[in-house]
Amino acid sequence: MYGLFFTFLFVSSAFGQTNLKQYFADCGFEGSITIYDYKNQNWIMSDSTESSIQKVPASTFKIINLLIALETGVISDELDTVKWIGQINEDLYMHRPSTYKDMTVKEAFEVSAGWVFMELAKKIGREKYLHYLEACGYGNRHVNDKADFWNFGPLAISPRNQIEFLVKVYEGKTPFSQRNIEILKRVMINEKNDEYVLRAKTGWGSQNQQDVGWWVGYVEKNDNVYFFSTRITKDKEDKRPDFQKCRIDITRNALKEIGVF
Repeated sequence: MYGLFFTFLFVSSAFGQTNLKQYFADCGFEGSITIYDYKNQNWIMSDSTESSIQKVPASTFKIINLLIALETGVISDELDTVKWIGQINEDLYMHRPSTYKDMTVKEAFEVSAGWVFMELAKKIGREKYLHYLEACGYGNRHVNDKADFWNFGPLAISPRNQIEFLVKVYEGKTPFSQRNIEILKRVMINEKNDEYVLRAKTGWGSQNQQDVGWWVGYVEKNDNVYFFSTRITKDKEDKRPDFQKCRIDITRNALKEIGVF
């Protein structure tokens, strides 16, 4: 962790921040992308100030949530099935009938079925969440008794801290067993080919009348790892349909520009 902090203070990203900001301008959304070049210990940021601001993690919280559910024995592995509860509050969640069914935890992670992880949260409980969030240095460590505290608050995290947590997981410096970390790594795979492995999780939450969209993860390529955390925001009244797509497009364009893709 000290090394991460040290390199942040002395980051010399001659790689123009304005170049990265252009991707946000092209999409028409505000936000930031933060990238950490693991081998060279170099931070690349489109906006270092925005990168340190905490907002709701939304479904990116499923990364640590899966680990906590495994570590506490609430689930045994990613193939455990959670039974459909019969109804959800659609005032809080998007109308997604395709997720209204029994499903494995792996499938729920992949399609971001919030109700599944809310059911797991009820079994985990506030005290255990507080313990693991503190042990991992995750966000502001604010948890209430609601089962969706990561979507609408009070839990919040910055883009930079998202990466700091992922680096800890990658290095095995968290309280989670290696077995459970390997399960997480399998579930997080978005792409795998001869050139690289991409592991990532999207997120979409709400805070202060704003929608908060994330794409967080890392790319393993050759002998290096590139961690990324992209966050965009919009007014809740803005119904533009490309909000989901833009967070991924921005990330891919930025990673392409620095030679990862």
